[in-house]
Amino acid sequence: MARLVRRMPRKVGLPPGTLVPVGGEPSGEACITLIDFTEAGFEERRPDTVEEVFEYKGKPSVSWINIDSVQHIDIIKSIGEHFGLHPLVLEDIAHPGQRPKMEDFGDYIYMVLTMLRPDEHKESLIVEQVSLLLGSDYVISFQEMPGDVFEPIRERIRAAKGRVRQMGADYLAYALIDAIVDNYFTILEWFADNTDQIEEDLISAPTTEMLESIHMLKKEILAVKKSVWPLRELINGLTRGESSLIEQGTVIYLRDVYDHTIQVIDTVEALREMISGMRDTYLSSVSNRMNEVMKVLTIIATIFIPITFVAGIYGMNFAFMPELGLRWGYFGALGLMGAIGIAMVIYFRRKGWL
Repeated sequence: MARLVRRMPRKVGLPPGTLVPVGGEPSGEACITLIDFTEAGFEERRPDTVEEVFEYKGKPSVSWINIDSVQHIDIIKSIGEHFGLHPLVLEDIAHPGQRPKMEDFGDYIYMVLTMLRPDEHKESLIVEQVSLLLGSDYVISFQEMPGDVFEPIRERIRAAKGRVRQMGADYLAYALIDAIVDNYFTILEWFADNTDQIEEDLISAPTTEMLESIHMLKKEILAVKKSVWPLRELINGLTRGESSLIEQGTVIYLRDVYDHTIQVIDTVEALREMISGMRDTYLSSVSNRMNEVMKVLTIIATIFIPITFVAGIYGMNFAFMPELGLRWGYFGALGLMGAIGIAMVIYFRRKGWL
């Protein structure tokens, strides 16, 4: 299940902009990748140190620097010093769990997005913060862990497909945002498949495990909603802003992403309604099954009421009962009780109660 509340770093009492690693000290090395490209060609490498990427700043090309860990505070500080980033921006990068937002600092734009993807077993949802820094000739992306949805963009750069090699850094930032938003549709399809399957099982044979699955789906769809709703404001700010870093040609594509975001929001709301209704369906199914059981038990009890009455009459210990002296009295009483039971079953069937 997606975690909705993250463990925040212990920075109570520290001044704003203080960088504290989340989850303790980093356990391994950060993975840094660099793709520098122009329309004529590209260069892709994995630098050993973050200082190796600084030489690409100011070149007549577009540089995409991707860092797969935010626990390495020294790397974030080095990038902040070299690119002149605000301390509060560095703090937001180092402390995941921020609300999706966009802040324009003039010479660069800082964006926070939420990347959603199922785990390797496709049983739970991974919620990851992605921080983007858009400059005049560079895009820097920070991820919490290895693995992302950006591989199609890397392939387009390598194969020179589409417009990404022909445009600037703003188009690259748009492509990354578009990849995250398009992946939301994949996540929603995953939700829809799970919802349809649970809904079918609810009608046929509701179980307690299904109620737990509905509860988990409800929490995870809430995580999707928290990721998508602020994203609409972020993209709207990019399209309506007056930043010199975003060309008018890129604004058209950002408006298309905005439309996709609205579609995602509408789908999320529809799924929320379906999941909320599934709980009511579960309770109704359980109630209907209970009613059927009570109906059967009531019919059985009703059939045996007159039979019990006859048995009670002949179970009395009176000395003078005419039927007690009959040779076939016992079998006659059984036959009477059987006839009463059969007559009542036939009556119930004609009434449609059986």
